[in-house]
Amino acid sequence: MKHINYKDIPPIQMENDQVKHVAGRLLIGKEDGASNFTMRCFEMGPGGHTPRHTHEWEHEVFVHQGHGQVLLDDTWHDMSPGSVVFVPGNVEHQFRNPTDSTLTFLCLIPSGPPEL
Repeated sequence: MKHINYKDIPPIQMENDQVKHVAGRLLIGKEDGASNFTMRCFEMGPGGHTPRHTHEWEHEVFVHQGHGQVLLDDTWHDMSPGSVVFVPGNVEHQFRNPTDSTLTFLCLIPSGPPEL
């Protein structure tokens, strides 16, 4: 069992040729005894983005704060607080933040893939 504030988990900064201004927190994973799902929280700074990519597993995303966009099958969709996004497996996708404020979203994936 786990009960903490997500901000007590140190963020892992992601910055390279494909990822810009992204910090991820592993909220719930294998080490917590979660055998079916992994819950992560991502904070994306202004101008940030994830890589444009495809993989076998699905994502379930909930936007907590800020505004951004998600690419699904070559179409960009706006996201705002309360937005829910389902990214099926094997669908090319990318998240980006074209605004001047931080975009914060939860992302759930099945167990097995890399947790963060």
